[in-house]
Amino acid sequence: MIPKPSIIVFIAVISVSAAAVIIVSIEAPALLISLYRMVFTTLLIIPFIVFKRRYQQEILSLSKKSLFLLFSIGFILAVHFALWVTSLKLTSVASSVILVTAHPIFVAPLSYFLFKEKLSKLNLIGISISFFGVIVLVYGNHGLSGINSLEGNLMAFLGGIAAGLYIVGGRHFRKQISVIPYVFVVYGVSTIFLFTFCLLSAVSITQISIGDLTLILLMALISGIFGHTLYNWSLAHIKTTLASVALLGEPIGSTILAFILPWIRQIPSNYTLIGGGIILIGIYLTSRNYEKKPLITL
Repeated sequence: MIPKPSIIVFIAVISVSAAAVIIVSIEAPALLISLYRMVFTTLLIIPFIVFKRRYQQEILSLSKKSLFLLFSIGFILAVHFALWVTSLKLTSVASSVILVTAHPIFVAPLSYFLFKEKLSKLNLIGISISFFGVIVLVYGNHGLSGINSLEGNLMAFLGGIAAGLYIVGGRHFRKQISVIPYVFVVYGVSTIFLFTFCLLSAVSITQISIGDLTLILLMALISGIFGHTLYNWSLAHIKTTLASVALLGEPIGSTILAFILPWIRQIPSNYTLIGGGIILIGIYLTSRNYEKKPLITL
C-alpha cells in the first residue's frame, strides 16, 4: 500500500534537508565530496539503464546538438555542486541552504524570456522580495564574527544561479527524453567535470577516509533516492500550493538539523533569520501559479 502523497512529501523534504548536515559532518575537501556524491548517484542509476532497453535506445538516438546541450547542463550541475558544497565549508548551513534554494527567482525570469511562460504581478513581487532578502542575509552577516562569511554566502548564491540554469535546461529536455536517461547522461557528465575540477585544483581523489565515503553514499541514498526521487514522484499527486510550500521545507529542515545535532550546533544569526525569512516568502510568491507544475529541486 502506497502512503498518502502528503506523507511522501514530508519524507522527501526531511531526506533532502539531511544533505547539508551530512556534508558539514564530512572532513574531505568540498570538491571531493561533490565528486563522490555524483559518482554514487550515477552508479545507483546504472541498473535502470542496463535492464531497460528503451532507455538505452533513447540515449543512442540523441542528436549531436542534444548531446552538446546535455553536456552543458552536466557542466552547470558540476559547477552548482562545487559552489554549494564549498559554501557549506565557509558559511552556516542556514545561510547556504537558504541562498542556494533561491533558484526559483532565477528560473521564473529565464522561463519568461526563453519559454514565454507568463509572470504574474505576484511573481514579480516575490522576485523583488527575495532579492531584498538576499541583500539582508549576505551583507548583514558580512563582518560579523562566526561562520557566516561573505565568500561562503556569495558562493551559495552563485550555486543557486547554477541550480536555476540546471532546472531551466532540464525543463527543456524533459519534453524530449525520459527522466532516467536524462539524469544518467547529465550526472555522468557532471561526474567527469567534477573529476577534472579535482585534478585542476590538485585535490587527490584517493585521500578520503572510509567513514567519509560511507557518509557520502548515505547522502546519495537519503537525499538522492528518498529525497529528490520521492519529491519528483509526488508532483503528479499533490496540489501546486503544497509543492511550493514543500520547496521551503529544505532550508527550514536543514537549519533545524544543524541546530539540534550536537556535533554541528550552529545557531543562525539574526540577519540569517530575518533575511532568510524574507527570501522564503519571496520564493513562495515567485513559485505560485507561474507554471502548472511546481519547480523541482536539485
